[in-house]
Amino acid sequence: MDTRERLPGAGGLVWADEFTGPAGRLPDQGTWTAERGGGGWGDGQLQHYTDSADNASIDGHGRLAITARRTPDGTVTSARLVTKERLSIRYGRIEASIKVPSGVGTWPAFWMLGTDIDDVGWPACGEIDVMEHVGSNPSTVHGTLHGPGYAGLAGGVGHAYDAGVHLAADFHVYGVDWAPDRVSWLLDGVAYASSGRDDVPGGWPFAHDFYVLLNLAVGGDWPGNHVDDPAALGLPATMLVDWIRVHDGTVRGTAAQR
Repeated sequence: MDTRERLPGAGGLVWADEFTGPAGRLPDQGTWTAERGGGGWGDGQLQHYTDSADNASIDGHGRLAITARRTPDGTVTSARLVTKERLSIRYGRIEASIKVPSGVGTWPAFWMLGTDIDDVGWPACGEIDVMEHVGSNPSTVHGTLHGPGYAGLAGGVGHAYDAGVHLAADFHVYGVDWAPDRVSWLLDGVAYASSGRDDVPGGWPFAHDFYVLLNLAVGGDWPGNHVDDPAALGLPATMLVDWIRVHDGTVRGTAAQR
């Protein structure tokens, strides 16, 4: 039985990225920056993020491909794209059509961080995980809030929804309806969970501008998704993003003005 709630449809489109262009082109540099580096990213992840088109590029079919690879020397590379200082969002419906990769060790995510992160740090800036998926749990989507006093793998205020199908088999639309006092998570336009100001044990840092992140992590400390040997991962693995769209909210920044 599907217990999700069908919410009213989204209103006016205020921003979108449809990822058009020739195969091999980098994603729009006026919107996206590729963050670089390794070191585990706080929870033992294996990948080293690069700014190479080998790890993030347009596929020529109107999609962004974020690909995790294993180089000949055994290094795992991937991409983490952010709209920081280029595009920020406050409230509205934020959705993306994504085909997640399969296989234990894959960890794709579509999420947002508060634009004040450099001033107040994480998790005081707030984090809204629109979608996380781990290959060890192929039919489940995770939506989570992180804030002061509730952060990290074991500490976020989160929701898991079993879609009843392997999510890597096709594109699905992952989204949130974000209001000043509440965030509701959606799968294919239907809400499966909601958290409000009274549901979190600390402050509510979700009433200001956030920027968008897309990444494909590998391994890490998520229970059941840890991989000791990168050679066993079956890489390459690709996260495909058909589009991102924002309805009703406010968008700011150079990318929003074009």
